[in-house]
Amino acid sequence: MSMMKGFSNAFRIPELRKKIFITLGLVFVCRLVSQIPTPGVDWTELGRIMDQVRQNSQGGGILDMFEVFTGGALGQCAIGFLSIWPYISAQIVIQLLGSVIPYLEKLKKDGETGRQQLAQITRYLTIFLCVVQSWGIATALSHPSALGLPGDPHIVINPGIGFNIMTVIAMTTASLFVMWVADQITTFGVGNGASLIIMINITSRLPRAIFSAWERYFGVNGDASTAQGSYTELAILVGFFLLVVMGTVMLTQGVRKVAIHSPRRAVGGGATFGMQQTYMPLRVNYTGVMPIIFAQPIIQIPSAIIMKFTKTGSPLHNFATSLANPGWMHLCLYAILIMFFTFFWVATQFNAIEISENLKKGSSYIPGVKPGRDTAIYLDDVMTKITLIGGTGLLIIALVPMCLTGWLQIDWVVASFFGGTSLLIIVGVALDTLRIMESHLLVRKYDGFLAHGSLRGRGGV
Repeated sequence: MSMMKGFSNAFRIPELRKKIFITLGLVFVCRLVSQIPTPGVDWTELGRIMDQVRQNSQGGGILDMFEVFTGGALGQCAIGFLSIWPYISAQIVIQLLGSVIPYLEKLKKDGETGRQQLAQITRYLTIFLCVVQSWGIATALSHPSALGLPGDPHIVINPGIGFNIMTVIAMTTASLFVMWVADQITTFGVGNGASLIIMINITSRLPRAIFSAWERYFGVNGDASTAQGSYTELAILVGFFLLVVMGTVMLTQGVRKVAIHSPRRAVGGGATFGMQQTYMPLRVNYTGVMPIIFAQPIIQIPSAIIMKFTKTGSPLHNFATSLANPGWMHLCLYAILIMFFTFFWVATQFNAIEISENLKKGSSYIPGVKPGRDTAIYLDDVMTKITLIGGTGLLIIALVPMCLTGWLQIDWVVASFFGGTSLLIIVGVALDTLRIMESHLLVRKYDGFLAHGSLRGRGGV
């Protein structure tokens, strides 16, 4: 009841109500962009081929990953196929390069001016990625036989340089427009615009997942004789889904609080007196969904290239096929890559030495640990331990959909909501958005969404 009362109170605040309606309207515009077919593409033929490819695959491949993140734009090759992802990719690249390129690292420390310059560099990189990716898509559509698609499909009506240029202009413009809409949501709406657009793209497949589950357990058109699963299996899956969601929420919100003693300062920056204890929250899932996003393409793309340029039945071709399909070899390599990228991301983004120096400059310290080098070693040790726990939890959540697809033969569109990037993004973005809405409610003396305590976002304490 507290949750429903919180939503009811949200519409009683004029400012928050306006933000919610702005967010819904802009998200609707983004969904329209993802439904407009690219000019010159026979999207009916493309949709037929995609359905045939899905039937022949076991799910969880690179095609399914594109379908998840584009919100169904892949099946009709919409101009919004790239969506917000070139912008997200540019942000990730700049964030990683900021740890190794001194100029970018300096901009990160230059305050608002530096952030504006980094944002400008990110936008230029986004345009470059849009052009490269859209040109690659246009080339692939013009030569579908090179992708190993079944039969001899003719997806593009008039292939050639003109089609390529038109596709680049349409997809690049649409992606930049979505990027602009995401900025407007962040500025005038509720929550982070880019994250919300990704979440909406993922949840847009929910009706299709519900329909597929209904056919599996209740039969086609209500004919129980065509049902493939039992009611017992359905009850077990519902209970298992609730457990997975609970585990995902715990993983997303879990923090390790490191006690920090800081000097109390008089009002106006006067002399210090006494000590106060605060906490440094170290997130258990510090990496978010980055390891899963990195690991999947590293397996699928090289495997597809090897299968394309090797002879069918050769040892190398068979090896690549085993890696591409979700068997034991694929799962083992997938697990190794997820754990590797979990520690790699923490190593590049978590700077224990810089944190210890900042604590020392502020006359703060961790009880029982000497300031300086010993503090850096302590923080690094603590972060390594919780990264192991967070990486293990992330690994379990990532493997659940593949196991359900492989063992129970559940349709991938249903299994993907039981874990992986889909569930992690939905839970994380939902918590962040609700936390922002709750802050508006609490400021105006309304009850929050929880009867006791308050929501904590992914980066909150």
